[in-house]
Amino acid sequence: MGMASRSIGLKEIGEALKKAKSGWYSLHMAAASHAIAQRIPLADFILEVRDARIPLSSHCQLLSNFPPSSLRRIIVMNKTDLANRSQLKEWTKYFEQQNCISYGVNSHNKEDVKKFLNFLQAQVRELKRIDHSGHTTTMMIIGIPNVGKSALANSLHQLGRISAAEKGKLKHTIVSPHPGETKNISSLKIGSHPNIYVLDTPGILPPQIHDSEVCTKLALTGQEVEGSSDSKLNMKRKRQYPSDHTQDFMVNRR
Repeated sequence: MGMASRSIGLKEIGEALKKAKSGWYSLHMAAASHAIAQRIPLADFILEVRDARIPLSSHCQLLSNFPPSSLRRIIVMNKTDLANRSQLKEWTKYFEQQNCISYGVNSHNKEDVKKFLNFLQAQVRELKRIDHSGHTTTMMIIGIPNVGKSALANSLHQLGRISAAEKGKLKHTIVSPHPGETKNISSLKIGSHPNIYVLDTPGILPPQIHDSEVCTKLALTGQEVEGSSDSKLNMKRKRQYPSDHTQDFMVNRR
């Protein structure tokens, strides 16, 4: 396939998905967005999970409704095993320049998750040192569908430093390749002394995505846009464009 025909094909996919309009924005997603928005100010930390291949395109637009200074946000670039390593380093530098804390992780790699958990615990210790609070720390995991939020929550929960008496009480959230499987906000303990809980939330998208390029990247990295009636188009893009090769690139205009 030539570059020109590939480019046309990608544009065609993006435009088709954009025309699906609000088909993916169900009543369930609207209710979930409202519930999450209400709880965001109550969380001590916001873990915004993004796809490491497309860390700009997979951002959660709901967070733009909150002043950055009002949130302790950590951008979690998940699925690092599928991302370009050199690009990942550049994105880390980019977010640092934007005064954003970011961290790359593979939620299916035990050592990776263990390092991430240690990083989160260090963030909590620093918070406790500043405000001298003894209350339980909550970390809300938020993001668009299918970026690995529930997989990350489960991995953190399983590796969390929970007392021996609690190890038999591990809970699990549903992990599925299909968006929308997480229906409610669930709480999972990931640490003791101090107590730390993560809140796993349903994946949410905005009512409309106006950028066809963003639509394309979301589709190619596994974001099944519900409501798109063109099943042949979905099968075509799965067959022709392997998702592992899709990524956001560092460009001057961004």
